[in-house]
Amino acid sequence: MKLRGIRWYIAALLFLSSVINYIDRQTLSVVAPALTKELHMTPVEYSNVLQAFLVSYTLMYVGSGFLVDRWGARVSLAVFMTFWSVSNMLHAFARTTFQLGIFRALLGLGEPGNFMAGFKAISEWYPPKERGTVNGLLNGGAAVGAIIAAPLIVYLTQLFHWRMAFVLTGALGFLWLIFWLLLYRKPAEHPWITPQELQLVQTNALVGTAAAKVSRLELLRQKRTWGLLLSRFFSEPVWWFYLFWLPKYLVEQRHFTLMEMGLLAWLPYLTADIGSIGGGLASGALIRRGWKPVRARQMMMIPCALVMPLSLLVPGSSSTVAMLIISLVTFAHMAWKTNLATITNDIYPPGVVGSISGIIAFGTGLGGTLFTNLTGQLVQHYSYSLVFFIMGFLHPLSYVLVKLLVKEPAE
Repeated sequence: MKLRGIRWYIAALLFLSSVINYIDRQTLSVVAPALTKELHMTPVEYSNVLQAFLVSYTLMYVGSGFLVDRWGARVSLAVFMTFWSVSNMLHAFARTTFQLGIFRALLGLGEPGNFMAGFKAISEWYPPKERGTVNGLLNGGAAVGAIIAAPLIVYLTQLFHWRMAFVLTGALGFLWLIFWLLLYRKPAEHPWITPQELQLVQTNALVGTAAAKVSRLELLRQKRTWGLLLSRFFSEPVWWFYLFWLPKYLVEQRHFTLMEMGLLAWLPYLTADIGSIGGGLASGALIRRGWKPVRARQMMMIPCALVMPLSLLVPGSSSTVAMLIISLVTFAHMAWKTNLATITNDIYPPGVVGSISGIIAFGTGLGGTLFTNLTGQLVQHYSYSLVFFIMGFLHPLSYVLVKLLVKEPAE
């Protein structure tokens, strides 16, 4: 049996893996108002639990990248999905802040592998003009997961209890696992791929094979590697804030009820999803017009960086205007993130994409960890206003780093 366009079925599974990844990740944020009250947690204690996730997440970014290159996309993503799904379900048994932190750390060990394996699969299956679109789907799945999480988890919490919300969302990964193991193989080993699609994919793979002889140590010495790492360090904390703190901000500062939060908190994640897919399509369109890949990605990042200072207006705005600004900011961030992530596929050979993606993404977790701690301190001792102020300038700084340090491979 041959299946035409099998790479797009694989893209759909990568999208769904990110959806599940972020539903599991977001469950704590959505139930946080009820959970922190029941466990008597202060904002700093809550930020410590978030940090337990981020520290293990950051460290495992590097480790998961090497495991992906060693195990391959098929096995590694299956292992990571199983591990983080079980870890998410364990949250239901937490009785103290310490226990919750342990289970959160376990979740952090499993979740980064989703994106490392996704990048690996994208390098194996897609030509440059399609990579931005598929990276957009991978990142867009994260936003869709956040969209679904708010109303779904609020519903489950009210129908059962916040503990059962962790169990039921964790079970989603095992359903996905059936289809992944059935469908995913390397292109040359896949029994269902058509000759035409195999030729397209193999041509793409041969382009990166010669470059794969470059050692990982040599890649680490390149300025572009550090440019991408530092740009992640400064820009990613914005997403972590909206992912982990937005539900609490809406309930505590905007005085939303739990139901109102569940009905409205998904809007910024919807615009993030549109930005993620739209950003990839836009840079892909420039490449089809003859632009070099890195130049096309950077061009699309400029307007995204210019939008971010609008976050300074959030604290002084009405709830309606604040939600609109937040939604615009998350749109810009995810369009930015898609193009920034796709540069990794553009400039590194498929053989080292997992490893180098993990090293670069180390900046994501490190920036998120430090900023999450800072957020807890600012919220408890000052206000959210300083947090929004700082976030307004992180992307412009990151763009300067990308522009100065990240060039086309031939340059």
